Amino acid sequence: MFGLSFRCRSVFVIAMMSLVLSGCANKVANRAPVEDRGGMAGQAVTVPMDTPVKQLPGFENAGKPGYYAVKPGDTLLRIGLDHGQSAKDISRWNNLENPNRIEVGQILRIEQPIPTAPVASAPVSASSGVVTKPVTVGTANPVVTPVAPIGVPDKPPTASTSTNGAADDEVNWMWPANGTILAGFDEVKNKGLDIGGKAGEPVFAAADGRVVYVGAGLRGYGNLIILKHNNTYLTAYAHNQTLLIKEDQSVRRGQKIAEMGSSDADRVKLHFEVRRQGKPVDPAKYLPPR
Repeated sequence: MFGLSFRCRSVFVIAMMSLVLSGCANKVANRAPVEDRGGMAGQAVTVPMDTPVKQLPGFENAGKPGYYAVKPGDTLLRIGLDHGQSAKDISRWNNLENPNRIEVGQILRIEQPIPTAPVASAPVSASSGVVTKPVTVGTANPVVTPVAPIGVPDKPPTASTSTNGAADDEVNWMWPANGTILAGFDEVKNKGLDIGGKAGEPVFAAADGRVVYVGAGLRGYGNLIILKHNNTYLTAYAHNQTLLIKEDQSVRRGQKIAEMGSSDADRVKLHFEVRRQGKPVDPAKYLPPR
């Protein structure tokens, strides 16, 4: 009797252990996915695994010549000044809806696009130096055979004249103000010449050119004028009291474009810069001797 009871209890224990192990196995096999509960208490946050990476405008042109990656603190005006271009031109070349909104890492075209002209095949005419002579063979259709004219000398190729290059460097410079030099050119501390004077004294265009900027949007320059003289040179006139010209206006060498002042400066002066392909150069090397 005792032996039977003991055996029954053993069978019962084994059966219960089997049920417990079977339940654990089912729980492991049907484990729920892990959820991130880093949000508000009691709320599960679903973390997408395949979040698309935002591509900034112009990303496909990164690293190509004639393009620039926007850096922290950049403005379109600063980029244009540093690369010898008009901010308006850069805005137009990149189809910017709002020129005041550019993003760090955005790729901008900073050189004028080269237009591609369609290539058309010109018909052969009598003036091209080729004559046609019909030849009849039997009853077949006439065959046109080109025959070179006799006694017509070949024309030597003519050299083409480029409108860029050395011609762009031919600028007739003059001093933009009559005052004394307060500070000379320094690549790090002073990217131009500081010329002293009195408030209201005239500021002149240093050469013929086109006005590409008028305003006070560049920090440290005050009331500023930027002229573009050709594809090589820009000039900048800073700290003015009064601006007398407008953007896109053509100006002549010696024309009064502003009045000297102290805007964003510690004293009345004209800060004058010459930029060659966007790089600051010493104006004293270009201006005539006094």
